[in-house]
Amino acid sequence: MLASVKTLLSETIDYAGLFPPAKLSMREALTNYACYQMAFTHTMLGHFVLPASRLKELEEQLLTFCPEDDRTRHWQLSLIASPELESARVQQMQIFNDRHKVSIAALEFPPLSPRKIEKILPALPAGIEAFFEIPYTEDLKPYIIVLGDTGAGVAAKIRTGGANAEAFPTIAQLYQFIFACAEAEIPFKATAGLHHPLTGRYHLKSDTDSPNVFMHGFLNVAVAAALLYWHKVTAREALVVLQESSLDAFQFKAESILWKDRQINLKEIKETRKSFFRSFGSCSFQEPIESLKELKLL
Repeated sequence: MLASVKTLLSETIDYAGLFPPAKLSMREALTNYACYQMAFTHTMLGHFVLPASRLKELEEQLLTFCPEDDRTRHWQLSLIASPELESARVQQMQIFNDRHKVSIAALEFPPLSPRKIEKILPALPAGIEAFFEIPYTEDLKPYIIVLGDTGAGVAAKIRTGGANAEAFPTIAQLYQFIFACAEAEIPFKATAGLHHPLTGRYHLKSDTDSPNVFMHGFLNVAVAAALLYWHKVTAREALVVLQESSLDAFQFKAESILWKDRQINLKEIKETRKSFFRSFGSCSFQEPIESLKELKLL
């Protein structure tokens, strides 16, 4: 794998096998996650995503999971939190992190009003990154103002797909979200819908009889985020990057990635992933991997 691709996609896929459409059992999802960590593509594996309400169930599974080795030592969790963050829940997280080699690294909140986000911010546990989902159909400005005033450890989240065609934002809506975050220097992650590297029309499910719908590409999102973060494209150009459906539109070199004559080098890619585009959640780890193999990027 080219260094540029490896850096762009390092720890980028947060595994959400517990969620639809995969909807695996806790044991199945943990087994998959452990296997993915042993694969040569393990560098792309991010957090294990689970509802905060199932933390105790996870803890019980960890007591008997992989007792013969230490494969859980690098695991990091992303908890889908309830709209209210009770102090008891925060305490439970801190106890969990003290007790296990597996650690809670992030919290993800469902869509909340800017006022509710403001109320939650002081209760956030230290050392755990918090992602607040922003509805792309609403005015972004109030959310950006609230999140932009909080400093490190607070980020935005956008839903990039779902169970039907209506759950996918338009190119313009996705661009507006990424641009607003870049302008305010707010990190972000995406969730759902980014199963394919390039933007295009794909079957909604693996079943070929399922509807063919427009989906965004995770390579498009990652490259557009980097170009916007480093102020290397205009608004019009960023919209074009997000809708590129052919790999020919990009050049992946060992030390850089190019779109047309716009180049992002290895250092810029690394900083983008660290400080801006954090990851995307997917109920499948294998589907994005297989698609990258087809494009000969792996």
